[in-house]
Amino acid sequence: MFDRIKEDINSVFDRDPAARNALEVLFSYPGLHAIWGHCLTKWLWGHKLRWLARFLSTLFRWLTGVEIHPGATIGRRFFIDHGMGIVIGETAEIGDDCTVYHGVTLGGTSWNAGKRHPTLGNNVVIGAGAKVLGPLIVGEGARIGSNAVVVKDVPAGSTVVGIPGRIVSTNEPQQEKQQQRQEMAKKYGFDAYAVASDNPDPVAKAIGRLLDHVQLLDRKLQEVTVAVNHVGGKVSEDQLPPLHVREFSEDEKAAAERRKSAQDSFDPKI
Repeated sequence: MFDRIKEDINSVFDRDPAARNALEVLFSYPGLHAIWGHCLTKWLWGHKLRWLARFLSTLFRWLTGVEIHPGATIGRRFFIDHGMGIVIGETAEIGDDCTVYHGVTLGGTSWNAGKRHPTLGNNVVIGAGAKVLGPLIVGEGARIGSNAVVVKDVPAGSTVVGIPGRIVSTNEPQQEKQQQRQEMAKKYGFDAYAVASDNPDPVAKAIGRLLDHVQLLDRKLQEVTVAVNHVGGKVSEDQLPPLHVREFSEDEKAAAERRKSAQDSFDPKI
């Protein structure tokens, strides 16, 4: 149990820069309290103590502002930011490493028994106020914008906005390019934050295109080097050294320091 609590606290430091230390997260994040309360009510629900499970889930709703039905299935490292006004229905299923902001509803569109709530894959992010309704599937890595209303399946890696929700971008055709950008960024020693092709930030788009350009030049130079050496030349084929630029790595470093601070200050006896 303590390992699960520690894992949940560490996940907060990865996704919320406002988190300062483990004690603050432990006592001041109602989203975590709601998730831990759900672990209890889910156990009671599974052991047929359903009245007690519903009563306790209502109590946790009063305390945290988050309503999670005891029958819902939630994966590991689920992060609820702010928490107020969230509703998660009985047959909802949530994968690992998902993030949900305040005002989100994972609801049903039918009064019939059976599967009637959404299924979220791993690493899904749902923005504030969004409504995901019905027994639909939200694919792994998908993002749902704030106040969107989603009533049909969302492909993996897609971004959905609007009412009704519409897909404005998908990573499926760009998946290989995105992976190449990440590898190129790591090669030069910085975290390629927000360089996705669908990012609305013009600076982020420019960084992504520069990475594409550098990658193409790097590949062509490698080919030329191999060709020259093949005909008797003596061109070095050494790998490029990492380029450590402090400004690019500060965010990643700060997150690592927060995680370390949380681990150092966490006391399982609390």
